[in-house]
Amino acid sequence: MLTSTIQRLQLSRAKHRSLQGHARISKRLARLVPFYEYGPDRFFAVDGAPFDVAEQRRAGFARLAHTLSTRAPLTLAATAAAADGISDLQFTGRYRVPFQFRRLVGEQLKVGSFLESSDGVRVRDLDGNVAFDLTGSYGVNVFGHELYKRCIEDGAARVRALGPVLGNYHPVVIDNAERLRRISGLDEVSFHMSGTEAVMQAVRLARYHTGRSHLVQFAGAYHGWWDGVQAGVGNPRPVRDVYTLKELDDATLRVLRSRRDIACVLVNPLQALHPNASAPGDATLLASDRRAGCDREAYTRWLQALRSVCTARGIPLIFDEVFVGFRLARGGAQEYFGVRADLVTYGKTIAGGLPIGVVCGRRDLMRRFREDRPTDICFARGTFNSHPYVMGAMDAFLTHLDGPDGRESYARIGEVWDGRIERLNNALTVEHLPVRLANLVSIATICYDTPSRYNWMFQYYLRAAGLALSWVGSGRLVFSHDYTDADMADVTTRFVEAARAMREDGWWWHQPSLTNAGIRRQVLFEMLTARLFDHA
Repeated sequence: MLTSTIQRLQLSRAKHRSLQGHARISKRLARLVPFYEYGPDRFFAVDGAPFDVAEQRRAGFARLAHTLSTRAPLTLAATAAAADGISDLQFTGRYRVPFQFRRLVGEQLKVGSFLESSDGVRVRDLDGNVAFDLTGSYGVNVFGHELYKRCIEDGAARVRALGPVLGNYHPVVIDNAERLRRISGLDEVSFHMSGTEAVMQAVRLARYHTGRSHLVQFAGAYHGWWDGVQAGVGNPRPVRDVYTLKELDDATLRVLRSRRDIACVLVNPLQALHPNASAPGDATLLASDRRAGCDREAYTRWLQALRSVCTARGIPLIFDEVFVGFRLARGGAQEYFGVRADLVTYGKTIAGGLPIGVVCGRRDLMRRFREDRPTDICFARGTFNSHPYVMGAMDAFLTHLDGPDGRESYARIGEVWDGRIERLNNALTVEHLPVRLANLVSIATICYDTPSRYNWMFQYYLRAAGLALSWVGSGRLVFSHDYTDADMADVTTRFVEAARAMREDGWWWHQPSLTNAGIRRQVLFEMLTARLFDHA
């Protein structure tokens, strides 16, 4: 009884104090948040701005809406027509900004979702507008669009004689598996069709071989959209076999040392950029308290401590490198942080632009059956696993990675991107603009220095300046490694121009007494009031 009580207390202390660390509470609270919205007048002065500032914002909003709508009529028309039948477009369109501002933004600040072509680091929409690509294709685009076009073309040519025959393997699979074993430093490989599927299999294998029930993941980390790792908001099913704990905290290590039900520890190295916080998106950008910044040495020490505890306790350590794999270093996060995992999942970029998921692992953890119990198996298959065209494109990608150009591309990669982001931040500082970027190599997050209710507006000024963003807006910028210094200088100029226009239109006006805590109290009061009247 005493031991159980101590373990419960340890578990409680290892949970992050924010809602990110309390999945059940966050789901309950999410169900209670009522919908309400700001009308046309309050929309521009919700922070108490005086009449002249509100009018300044209103005029800037109208100019921005005119710019976005008139320059891309074909792209916007295609997006509107497709949205009626594509649920993904309905979702992303609905969650670009905080919901209180959604209606007017959705009606006026139109964003297209169709592109016609890509060329180098730029993309072109249906109207011929060219923009620098800061989306990174959700992380796929590490080396640049042109490389992936070649990978797909060369891969298709390599396997064309076999075509879409499934079940048997094309010989190219042999080379792919061997190179992945060398890169990961692990014994065996299995192929899947997405990063989410790869993580599912890694966790299933860990549970199978340990005979334990619970996985440990960390507050804010994303590991795909499946039920088993989405314990909080976004998953309608209760999840009772996941411990969501704090990163960079000794209390978590104490839990790992004491409990006997932990099947694996799941790490997304992207969290080094914003430990214990979710992937930032502008839909939740209520104030200016978004924080990001990578302390590589501190995160390395944390991973080393995790590695040590997991080894001592016989807990498989899984690196989910679906997003960061081959971006931070040629050997991925294992090489970048100098820590080896027991299982590693890859996805995104490794198939040269085609859909893929890969699990690499220790031989004892990868086996899906037991010699002494023939009907005790850990099943994982899939019709399109090892599809010849995917394997062909993967071969082309790995050939590039092994070649002199691929190896050379990683020379000083961290220094290169740190320097580029530093120069961009310096340009913003010189103009006294309340914006800065934090980065993990070529992945960046925009942070804001001035308490404001309107930081989410910045994404639209960036788009108007010719910078293509994903639907999460300023929360995640993903650069490809074929950006040159000249390209980044152009991006920096556009970035500063966008921030200057945002300031000149009055969006960063604020009362000296306005704080981030005060903004959150204001929003909470609005929600409570809306909830009260909703039930009146």
